Amino acid sequence: MNEHVLLYAEDEDAAVFLLEMALKEANIAITLHRVSDGEEALAFLHHNGAYVRAPKPDMVLLDLNLPRKSGHEVLLAIREDNELRAIPVVIFTSSSAVSDRRKSLALGAQMHITKPSSFDGFVDAIKEACGSVGITGNGDNGHKN
Repeated sequence: MNEHVLLYAEDEDAAVFLLEMALKEANIAITLHRVSDGEEALAFLHHNGAYVRAPKPDMVLLDLNLPRKSGHEVLLAIREDNELRAIPVVIFTSSSAVSDRRKSLALGAQMHITKPSSFDGFVDAIKEACGSVGITGNGDNGHKN
């Protein structure tokens, strides 16, 4: 079975753990790759350095508050690159600022989701994000760093 590939750009380990648990709870079959800053996200997407063999993700889940390059800077770089612009990007952030949401959508994000405070809310948000690009629950998921 060909699993979908998700790139999660997130610098907080606790958020990554929650995502892994939410994917399991939602029964979404996906191979998860995690990077912890904006520069790494772009290196992964461009197959540079340690990511020379990185798969093309079916979706990028992107935090806004990343070290080295912000989520908005990464999103802009993705949308300006002919090779990458078709990859769906969902902003998944703690920011609930209307200005961040507007900027994310104006830069071409598929969705802008504020991370919920409850686990059930987290699961629902992940289902919504994955469902928006045709990834639905149906099996076990893998994880790779």
